[in-house]
Amino acid sequence: MTRHFTEPTTDYWQRIVPADVVERPEAPWQFGYPARLPDGRVLVLPIRRLANEPSHAVASLLVNHASLDVVDTLGTMLAERLSAQMPELVIGLPTLGLALAPVVARALGHARYVPMGYSRKFWYDEALSAAVHSITSPTPGKRVYLDPHLRPLIDGKRLVLVDDAVSTGTTLLAAWNLIESLGGNVIACGVAMLQGRRWVERLGAERAARVVGVFESPLLKAVPDGWVLRD
Repeated sequence: MTRHFTEPTTDYWQRIVPADVVERPEAPWQFGYPARLPDGRVLVLPIRRLANEPSHAVASLLVNHASLDVVDTLGTMLAERLSAQMPELVIGLPTLGLALAPVVARALGHARYVPMGYSRKFWYDEALSAAVHSITSPTPGKRVYLDPHLRPLIDGKRLVLVDDAVSTGTTLLAAWNLIESLGGNVIACGVAMLQGRRWVERLGAERAARVVGVFESPLLKAVPDGWVLRD
């Protein structure tokens, strides 16, 4: 076990539970943060300390580590929140958005979705890419790519971007700008987890208003008995 109420585990985020069975529903939380879903149930997420700020932490959602039931539930809930926009196309953002995007697309009645990626294939064009970094992957040099063969699918389409989470908004903003520069009409962005509020300033008020999420997860700070909301 690591210090101050964090622990390695593969058990979190594997099931959605009724709110009344959560061990610590209120702060200070220890080890897990209870994220409340739209239907009132709870998904308990592990608390992970930030490497460069050990007195601060986030509630971590790794959908590619989650049970299929959790992924299907989050994807279906996200599709419900996006359905009013009536998108013609779903674009999945790497890496973890690619676990949710096919669920969202299927729930919206689409036969396919368009994936973006971080791996540059030999036929890719740098003009169809953008530099990105995130709170969990701060190392510079990463780029997000759109396969040139998929570009005709987005031209002039009303589309939604799908990712696992938005925190600082830098990754989402880079992908958003790229897709719109290539002729796509981004009408909304859907994420499973809205983490903090820094992304609102980064995206700007107009774009931030088009972001929908399944649940909110605050940034956390350490106190003697666990973790509480970070200012």
